[in-house]
Amino acid sequence: MKFPQWIGLAALGAAVVLLWTLKDVLIHLFAAVVLAMALCTLVGTLRARWPIPRPVALLICLVGLLVVIGLGAAVVVPPFTSQFHQLLLQLPAAAGELKTLAINAINVISGWVYGSGASGSWSDRLFANGVTSLPDSSTLASGLGGGLQSLLGLAGNLGSGLVQLLFVLAVSLMVAVQPNAYRNVAILLVPSFYRRRAQGILDQCGNALSSWMVGVLISSLCVALLAGIGLSLLGVKLVMANALLAGLLNVIPNVGPTMSTIFPMAVALLDSPWKALAVLGLYVIVQNLESYVITPSVMHHQVKLLPGLTLTAQFVFTVVFGPLGLLLALPLAVVLQVLIREIVIHDMFDRWKSEGRLRLSRQSTP
Repeated sequence: MKFPQWIGLAALGAAVVLLWTLKDVLIHLFAAVVLAMALCTLVGTLRARWPIPRPVALLICLVGLLVVIGLGAAVVVPPFTSQFHQLLLQLPAAAGELKTLAINAINVISGWVYGSGASGSWSDRLFANGVTSLPDSSTLASGLGGGLQSLLGLAGNLGSGLVQLLFVLAVSLMVAVQPNAYRNVAILLVPSFYRRRAQGILDQCGNALSSWMVGVLISSLCVALLAGIGLSLLGVKLVMANALLAGLLNVIPNVGPTMSTIFPMAVALLDSPWKALAVLGLYVIVQNLESYVITPSVMHHQVKLLPGLTLTAQFVFTVVFGPLGLLLALPLAVVLQVLIREIVIHDMFDRWKSEGRLRLSRQSTP
């Protein structure tokens, strides 16, 4: 390699290190872009029906969102909070019921294998949890000190999270006010010969994000509605809390539906084991309907993501960016798939392939 090539390689390495250092800022900027795309989608839909100026349309959308959020908070949040509190209180009882069922199952299996006399020792060894001694004053003091430190750390995390949330909201509003100006700034960072192509790629990323957000909203509403109807027919308590959790956690593919199944199964387990199995079957049916019927029907123009790639993206982005990476794994995967398809495959590999064919044809001609 020549000296200029070494300089370019060193600059590329420095850029990678810089981006890795700023990864927390970048993921928050991407969250702001996703929110800005949601606002731009609403504004574009409103302006497509009524020819009004963009600032007026944005103001109408913001006021409408605030009204909807306020009404939803007034109507849904109080019963949801009450039911979710009852749900959390019932989880220990459900765990105890599950423990009892596990002990009975182990006793039955051990009785079949080793005889009836050996069943008690199995359950005693597996679930023995006696208390040997009471804690002394030093243990209590250390426990109180650790609890105080945890409380202070929680307060600091909440304050930092609030600052990050305000940063994301502020940036998303700024981008939503002048999206073309920020897009032009991003295009200016690209070499001049590639700017026209970069503009088309950014448009494709924006369309993919818009279709993803609309599709996720519709599918989450359908999942919440189907879960609420099914839980009502099964006679499971706390229907509103469980249905809203199913709709909200549906935003996180693979992991979210699994988490949303735990709470209604815990509530149903307190009534009878068969009802918990019925809830599990209900959620399996709902998720299959969402995966194979609802999502393909509402996401015609969305970038298609394979389930294995989605799960891999969730794991990688969670490790790199933390919990926010898990929440934004799917939009990140959508954008990365567009970038890889357009830049790496179409602009690099296809061009190399065509150039190689042309070179071979020239070499074969006498």
